[in-house]
Amino acid sequence: MIVILNHGAGAAADGKDSSREKISSLYAAAGINVEIVEPRGDSDVSALASDAAKSSEETIVAAGGDGTISSVAAHLADTGKRLGVLPTGTLNHFAKDSKIPLDLEGAVRTTLKGRVAAVDVAEVNGRVFINNSSLGIYPHIVAEREAQQEQLARGKWPAFLWASMHALRRFPFMELRISTEEQQLARKTAFLFVGNNEYEIAGFNLGARSCIDAGNLGLYLTQRTGRLGLFRLAIHALFGRVNQAKDFEAFCVQEAHIESRRSRLLVARDGEVEWMETPLHYRTRRHALRVLVPQDGAIG
Repeated sequence: MIVILNHGAGAAADGKDSSREKISSLYAAAGINVEIVEPRGDSDVSALASDAAKSSEETIVAAGGDGTISSVAAHLADTGKRLGVLPTGTLNHFAKDSKIPLDLEGAVRTTLKGRVAAVDVAEVNGRVFINNSSLGIYPHIVAEREAQQEQLARGKWPAFLWASMHALRRFPFMELRISTEEQQLARKTAFLFVGNNEYEIAGFNLGARSCIDAGNLGLYLTQRTGRLGLFRLAIHALFGRVNQAKDFEAFCVQEAHIESRRSRLLVARDGEVEWMETPLHYRTRRHALRVLVPQDGAIG
């Protein structure tokens, strides 16, 4: 199998040489020789994943954070190849929702002895994501955070805090027309969040997904909510009661068209941001990805 190891992600970035050696030794202990390839940048992850998808190997392992896994998954979707996941990032949402062990030893074992589960991917204007995509305030926070890290050499979390305050001062509202298979909505909102399947919006599992193979998109947004309203929403989120927040809406759909007066919108996909031309077309691709998960792990 091929292992695509992204040193720019979370734990892997803290010990570049040791992470490669540890992964190699864990596979060697199981009697498996693996080819470990390391990208030189984010764009190189996609290039390596494209080459791996065209190779004769049946299993391609992504070692990194959600952005790395998403990039590899985009090239493996609908190819029949198996995706293995070594979650060495900071948040590891996809691994958690797939019930993949977060420790390296358990994750390696899953790539060798796990079962294959068919899970969904989603896409916006043809660009794949495995967790979520969003418009509005969050992509602007991410873009500003990255600029702070690059230009001022600030740490990730201090940069995120500064970027959040800066985005709240600017507070970019969007006027959107949202068309789904059942209805059309006109909303003025600070953010639109689109999940690959539905996210929990109440209780202790807030922000997690109970399944990733139901063939749905979860759409979440506020309408006409100012800074105080967003603060109230954050408080509701802390106590697991987002569904009780005023002016908060949630929809379960399979496809959505997003129109805007603006010719381009800043879009986040699994933590990566880019400008996209409108209208935006979101859709689900059910069971497009074959993922190695634990034998006893129920993901749906």
